[in-house]
Amino acid sequence: MNSQQPLISVRGVHKSFVTNGNRVDVLRDVSLDIQQEEMVAIVGASGVGKSTLLHVLGTLERPDRGEVLYRGKNVFSYDDERLASFRNQTIGFVFQFHHLLPEFNALENTMMPALIKGMSAKEASQQAEAILVRVGLQDRFRHQVGELSGGEQQRVAVARSLVLKPFVLLADEPTGNLDRKTGETIHDLLMSLNRDDGITAVIVTHNMKLAERLSRQVTLIDGRAVPVN
Repeated sequence: MNSQQPLISVRGVHKSFVTNGNRVDVLRDVSLDIQQEEMVAIVGASGVGKSTLLHVLGTLERPDRGEVLYRGKNVFSYDDERLASFRNQTIGFVFQFHHLLPEFNALENTMMPALIKGMSAKEASQQAEAILVRVGLQDRFRHQVGELSGGEQQRVAVARSLVLKPFVLLADEPTGNLDRKTGETIHDLLMSLNRDDGITAVIVTHNMKLAERLSRQVTLIDGRAVPVN
């Protein structure tokens, strides 16, 4: 493993939730390093905290205790406004359900994070077009969501996650809703983004064929991270 400072360091992260008056410890003292340009699979049984860990990595949820360091900086020391800005500029998210807005077309959905950032419509459109071409949707710019296949919708979701050129991609079961062939197309896309663009990716998946293609696997067991390779 590269001895340079990790891109992401998780240190002693603990996260619990209260359900029906009972506290459930979902993450227990999780520590994990992720190097730049790595592709890491987070695997494990349902309900062990994989999505929660991804949300903490993505700064969508604050841990009860512990630190998440990006290039040595504890991002949870930021106030909410600075943390939101960091998230917007640094991290791209892809989820099992693409969460596209049906009233907008592929290009408009892809532009959305750039517009939220305050980019001009012209610049946002140019960046969105470029990444849609990158994911093979150059002929689908003006198609409404309902006119796209499931695989095309997920590729729009990937494009949307990358439009601001983040250096980290976090994906939660990105092919869980797709048939095998379409899912493999998305797998190939994620691998090419890592190979050609140097994207660092952390992917929660039950798909062991995908997990085995990545640089490394980490298994969550009883809320703790156990390296597989």
